[in-house]
Amino acid sequence: MKPLSYSSIIPKAVVFSIAILLMGFRSGDSSDRDDREPASQQTIMLALLLDTSNSMDGLIDQAKSQLWKIVNELAAAKCGDGTQPNIKIALYEYGNDGLPSSEGYIRQVSPLSQDLDVISEKLFSLRTNGGSEFCGHVIKTSLNQLAWSASNADLKMIFIAGNEPFTQGSVSYQLACAAAKEKGVIVNTIFCGDFNEGITTNWKDGADLTGGTFMSIEQNSKTVYITTPYDDQIAALNDKLNTTYVYYGSTGSYKKEQQVVQDNNASSYGQANKAERAVSKSSHAYKNSSWDLVDAAKDNEKVIAETKADDLPKEMRSMTVEQRKVYVKQKSEERKKIQAEILTLNKQRQQYIIKNTSQQNKDAMLDATMIKSIKSKGNTKNLKWE
Repeated sequence: MKPLSYSSIIPKAVVFSIAILLMGFRSGDSSDRDDREPASQQTIMLALLLDTSNSMDGLIDQAKSQLWKIVNELAAAKCGDGTQPNIKIALYEYGNDGLPSSEGYIRQVSPLSQDLDVISEKLFSLRTNGGSEFCGHVIKTSLNQLAWSASNADLKMIFIAGNEPFTQGSVSYQLACAAAKEKGVIVNTIFCGDFNEGITTNWKDGADLTGGTFMSIEQNSKTVYITTPYDDQIAALNDKLNTTYVYYGSTGSYKKEQQVVQDNNASSYGQANKAERAVSKSSHAYKNSSWDLVDAAKDNEKVIAETKADDLPKEMRSMTVEQRKVYVKQKSEERKKIQAEILTLNKQRQQYIIKNTSQQNKDAMLDATMIKSIKSKGNTKNLKWE
């Protein structure tokens, strides 16, 4: 089903009306907004809006198989002062008949979050189902629901991917993109198909309106991994790394189990992809303060003493507060050592990959297009990649 499209040109006579309508974009229902936290350092905010209609199985497969490679590129960013930015990722699906028509066949899968295991879990839960794809509507929804920062220093980006005309639906994509630009959010469009078709169906225009990047990919291309001599070593170190996580709280045990589940999801695409995830877990981007005592103690050491014994692993329940502190410190030191080993091996791994990777078809994949755009726009925010 393809509803009548809006014109790609906004007449001057309706400029005033647009200004009034934009207020509606800013004042939308906030009942589903994620918690807003004051940022003390520069942040990269990335919202991924994925078409989950029937024809998009290849796109979803690429997203699943390339998540950790994208995260690793984000984690490699450096701020102008040499610090590393916070990283938050959100996920939406749209164009799926299994979603409510009253909401434009759109669902917020995850709000902006630093919990990368949750992003992985939600991404692997996506299933395709035929539907109508309303790009303007999902852009508007993500602008209204997500906790975008007000700081001009932050890199705020939407990546929307699909293969139907950008004009579909009752929400004008021009208005949605104008609202994004006002918030300082860059809309990048990824057309799944022929580059020129993406232009004629207004995907390029959607990106141009916010100074974003228009890209096309072959969504049915399979991710090609370069197996390296270092993958098995990194995978083994990843398993050792998991032993340094000390759960706490009512959901801690479940979250620790989920860590292994997401390891398995990554390894379902091979040891090379599990290695990518291990590298992510060795970066500052992988934070688990909500359930891991080692990470939590870095923010507030009091949590070690304040946690109830019943909310700790069995081996810690009879410990005194001082014994807990010693135990957590020991796990922290073990983690740093293992992470350093993983990162050292990854340098050798990356050199091997560079030498053995063909450029052919590389630029037509989801991860390559996203990374290229992130780095390009990141430079305008004084973010650098070595």
